[in-house]
Amino acid sequence: MASDTHLLGRLLKGSLGYLRRIVGAPAGTPRRRSPNAGNAAKAGRTGRAGTGVGQLSRPYPGDFRGTVSPRYSPNPDGKPDPGEIVWSWVPYEEDYSQGKDRPVLLIGRDGGWLLGLMLTSKDHDNGRRSDGYVDIGTGSWDPQGRPSEVKVDRVVRINPADVRREGAVLDKRTFQQVARRLDRQHDRA
Repeated sequence: MASDTHLLGRLLKGSLGYLRRIVGAPAGTPRRRSPNAGNAAKAGRTGRAGTGVGQLSRPYPGDFRGTVSPRYSPNPDGKPDPGEIVWSWVPYEEDYSQGKDRPVLLIGRDGGWLLGLMLTSKDHDNGRRSDGYVDIGTGSWDPQGRPSEVKVDRVVRINPADVRREGAVLDKRTFQQVARRLDRQHDRA
């Protein structure tokens, strides 16, 4: 019975995601490459690099260094909002010209940019407490059902136009745990 309930929940979540995509403008629809895609560097874009599959629509201004005011405001309108986990191309910390397509928890805004925290399925605390990561469990953002962690010591900027797809809405209680850890991380910096 419990497995039937779990399966039903997964089917409902998948159906809601499908309905969001067909009713509104899909948030993560891949963009067609223009004939001038080879001139991306000249246009100030960061092309496909590293293991990423994405392409930024404008130059990356660097990671966010200010104080974040996390805001939980998911809205099932097909647009990326804080509280949602989305997929986007994220530049590597050591080289913004390279990056990786990955899930990101949106936590706030900085002008026209969304602020996000990267997710990983690697266990970084190895049984010990790690202040740089928060365990958030499993969710529909990972089709393999692996437990995830949120990295709270790097806040990335995401252009809403570069969100490839929505993965899930994180529950409010877990979002608040991440926000508290982010605040503690900032207090130490």
